[in-house]
Order: sequence, then structure tokens, then C-alpha cells
Amino acid sequence: MKATIERSTLLRCLSHVQSVVERRNTIPILSNVLIEAAAGGALKIMATDLDLQVVETVGAVAVEQPGAITVSAHLLFDIARKLQDGSQVSLDASENRMVVKAGRSRFQLPTLPRDDFPMIAEGELPTSFELPAVTLAQLIDRTRFAISTEETRYYLNGIFFHVAEDQLKAAATDGHRLARFTLACPEGAQGMPDVIVPRKCVAELRKLLEESLDTNVLIELSASKVRFTLGGEHGVVLTSKLIDGTFPDYSRVIPTGNDKLLRIDPKSFFEGVDRVATIATEKTRAVKMALDTDRVTLSVTSPDNGTAAEEVPAQYGSDGFEIGFNANYLKDILGQIEGDTVELHLADAGAPTLIRQDDKSPALYVLMPMRV
Repeated sequence: MKATIERSTLLRCLSHVQSVVERRNTIPILSNVLIEAAAGGALKIMATDLDLQVVETVGAVAVEQPGAITVSAHLLFDIARKLQDGSQVSLDASENRMVVKAGRSRFQLPTLPRDDFPMIAEGELPTSFELPAVTLAQLIDRTRFAISTEETRYYLNGIFFHVAEDQLKAAATDGHRLARFTLACPEGAQGMPDVIVPRKCVAELRKLLEESLDTNVLIELSASKVRFTLGGEHGVVLTSKLIDGTFPDYSRVIPTGNDKLLRIDPKSFFEGVDRVATIATEKTRAVKMALDTDRVTLSVTSPDNGTAAEEVPAQYGSDGFEIGFNANYLKDILGQIEGDTVELHLADAGAPTLIRQDDKSPALYVLMPMRV
């Protein structure tokens, strides 16, 4: 295989694919990217960790000799990063070696044959629909912070996508908080299986979306695999296995009868929580909220660091009471609210609280209280 490619093109492509590659691998070829040069002048670069696979097709300056080879992903990425801007990179592979040349630089890297490179067998992907990249990015941002990191509850280690009431719903929970994002069901998504997209796939997808926010993303899926195509023909294709498990019926924990309504500015609320939580320790991450007419008093008491309190103006007309929340969880949710007000629908100190921007907002959050 012999091909020449612009350094900027190679670097951008490698930055997309190399992050899938794990730093430590028991199977040596999983540390490599597969590079395929086609006679037509296209270069296909692929990486996988056996659960997730990313393929990008880019245009080469020239393909002198079609072929395919695998080479260390992180090594080639580091080399491309350090090469001079604007240079052209020559990739020449033969006899278990790849020679990388650019300007006066020359590297000789070990390779492994392409036949040993594993591919994810996708099978049939019967459900197919499109979403604007900007909508998909927003959906991920509004939900992924609530994904559980507990490996024992593996079925919570991703975002749950399902169609209900003619809406596409995405939900994530770790048992302490729940985030749900709802949008009108896209054409082609009706009848899709309920799927859980793993955390790593969500993270890689969000990175890729950043560069194509003005395009549409093609989503194809079956009960066990999902494929995202970004940027059309010369774009990136991300394929992932889905989590094989049953997501709990989260709708049961969304409170419907919470009758105490607190309206507050999310920015000043966030900053107040952040300030009083400064003295909180690992053991006492709880922030106490005392609700009174037209104000909320935030306080934290720590046996080691003393106490802190702050008043935040708010709209509240029900009976006063006190409730505690994990400060970090509360900040995570408030950080997702873009408007000037946020609504907290409360019941009592022991019941889950519903948080949303307003009743028209596509995002909805539920937060379990803490004892304080």
C-alpha cells in the first residue's frame, strides 16, 4: 500500500478514530488502526475495541498502490500531531513495516496484517431514521450526566432510547437522579426496539457531532447493534453493540402529584449551591434547602469545616419546609437549564422532586432527596 494524504486531513481523521482504541490491550491488533487505500483515491481508516467501531473515509492526495495494513493508532496519531502544518504525508507499507514520510521527517513503524483485524458483524439493521445533529447533541447533553457508572448495574450504563406515545424518548438514571429528553417521533422510528446505547458510544458520538452540527445523522439499529452515519459518503460511521439488558420502568418514579412549586433563577441557584457546598466534605455532600415565601435559604453543615448559608430570591407560595439534596447532582441538573427560570415541583422532604424549565421543555429531571 502506498498513498499520500494532507497532514491536516490525516490528523483530523485519526483524532476521530484513535479515541476508540484502548491504551492497554491484551490483543495487540486492537491497538492498531486499519488503513485501506482504494484505487479511486479514497483512504478508509478504521478502529475498534470489539464493542465499538469507527470508520472514516477521506480523500487522499494520491493513491500510488492500493492495499490495506494496520499500524499503531496512538503512535500514528502522535506523529501526525507533531508533523509540520501544511505538509503532505506519505504512507508506504510493505514487509511488516510502514514508512511515514513528511518533509524531512521519516518514521518506520511495525505493522500487522489486515486479515487479523476484527470487524463488528452488523447484521440487519431494520430501523432507520434521521435526526438533526444539533438535536442529537442536545439530547446527549441533557441526559448523559445521569448515566450510572456502577458496573454491577450494567443495564444503567447507557442512554435508553424508546418510542412511546408517538414520541422518541431518551432516558438515563443512576438510581439517585433521572434525566429524560423527549422529541417528536422521527419518520422511520415507529416500531423500533427499546435499546440501551452504551456510555462509551455516547461519549464518542458526542465528540463526532461537534464537527457536524449543521448536518443530519442517519441512525440505523436492530435489537443488538446501532450505527450512526455522520457527514454522508465521506463521513464517519460509528457502529456499536447495545447493552443486553432491560432498562427499568422509569416512568414510575416521575412524580405527578407534587403540589409545591418553586420558581427560581437557575444561574443564581447554581452559584449559591456551589458556594455553600465549598465546605462540604465527601461525607456531607448534602445541601439543605429551607423554603419560605419568596426565598430559599441554602445551608451546609460540616463537622470538620463549619457551616455556610446563603439566601436566594425565589417564587414560592406554599407552606415552608426543609429538604436536602446532593449538591453535585443538583448542580448537574441546573447546569442543563438554559432559560431564566427553573421549576422545582416538590412534595415533602422524603419524596422525589421534579425539575424542569417549564411544561413545554423537552428535558425533565427527577432528583431523590437526601437526609440532612
